[in-house]
Amino acid sequence: MNRTKRKIFEIAMKLFSEKGYEATSIEEITATVGVAKGTLYYHFSSKEEIFNFLVEEGMKLLKNSIEIKTSKCDNTKDKLNAIMLIQIKGIVKYESVLSIIFSQIYGNETRNQLCQEKVAEYVDVIKMVIDEGIEKKEIKKCNSKFLAYTIFSLTSSLMMYKKQTKKEYSIAELYKECKTTIFEQI
Repeated sequence: MNRTKRKIFEIAMKLFSEKGYEATSIEEITATVGVAKGTLYYHFSSKEEIFNFLVEEGMKLLKNSIEIKTSKCDNTKDKLNAIMLIQIKGIVKYESVLSIIFSQIYGNETRNQLCQEKVAEYVDVIKMVIDEGIEKKEIKKCNSKFLAYTIFSLTSSLMMYKKQTKKEYSIAELYKECKTTIFEQI
């Protein structure tokens, strides 16, 4: 990604996260980036395309991180620990992307369906780890899809928890809470 496209991406992500998708205009993005509309349209054909790119790239980064980290783990619990840590780090590093996705996940518009689809693909990666663990008898038999969504939801809810408590938490503190909560159940 070239420098201009990256800057458009980062500014759009910031504005969508702070103001919401609907309240952010192409004019505001171009003014904040400091480029002409033509330059923006050279990289993205529409505001919707910018949004789609944000969602797809953001979820791909998280999914790839899980696949890389879990491939180095010896057992299911280590893999699930790695997944939770990746998600917690992702919340810290990619909070804007996740805020955008969560703000648009409900509904039936194309934008909503994209968010639902990308989250489902991501959760399926977690489900595969759980299914493998059940098959190897490393974790209890359970509804793996439900547990995968529970892990995703638990770690994702930390964004709201941080906002509500208005306290800065270290990754280690958040990870410890999640690990205790999840692993007491499996």
